[in-house]
Amino acid sequence: MATVPKALNPYKRPAWKPRIKAGQGPLTHSKFGGEPWLPLGEPWPECPNCNEPMQFFMQLDLNKVPEDLQGDFGDGLLQLFYCTSEEPDCAVETEAWFPFSKGSLVRIVHPIEADAESEAHDMGLEIESFPQKMIVGWDELLDYPDPEEAEGMGADLSDDDWDTLEALEKKGPSIPRDGDKLSGWPFWAQSAEYPDCPVCAGRMQFVFQIESELNLPFSFGDGGCGYIMQCEMHQDQVAFSWASA
Repeated sequence: MATVPKALNPYKRPAWKPRIKAGQGPLTHSKFGGEPWLPLGEPWPECPNCNEPMQFFMQLDLNKVPEDLQGDFGDGLLQLFYCTSEEPDCAVETEAWFPFSKGSLVRIVHPIEADAESEAHDMGLEIESFPQKMIVGWDELLDYPDPEEAEGMGADLSDDDWDTLEALEKKGPSIPRDGDKLSGWPFWAQSAEYPDCPVCAGRMQFVFQIESELNLPFSFGDGGCGYIMQCEMHQDQVAFSWASA
């Protein structure tokens, strides 16, 4: 990444790649798949379109993110559930690629105690939980915005800069970083599109990126990416969307 055009340097940010370990852990732990923490007495979230259990995608303990991010996203557990039903095709019928679709549930919950336990939940015979992968640490990476997004923010990229970026794209890593990551810049499968907060109408900030078929056995469209966003002013307002090329 040392040869990234200087015009992108003012926009560089750290991002964090999750370190993963298969196996069990506390219900409140950051993880992909498996079983989430749920408040006592709360039923497993269901899709309002098909009335079947949603698949649990991930959970992030906001109190245990890297030190540089402490407080940026508030506290509690950030959770994502998504309906994977194909009959009916809930992704299509709910337009699940758009933020605030009823085909997904993204929220922040607050366990009373750090080691709080929830009741066991039966997801039913129609759906099987994704394999559980615990997030056991974070590897810091340097991230840059999508060049077209950077130009929209004022970056002045020359023709030589675009040639350099094309050469870098062939060697890798991608700009922005692809893969699952916390913070940094979104790796847009299409054009940049940040949702607006339903409370204040302000542009939401990027929190987490989920890539198809990486830590979850699921593909967003034709191998796209999912994005979790949050309002900086109203941190209980979170959104999920996805896009594919």
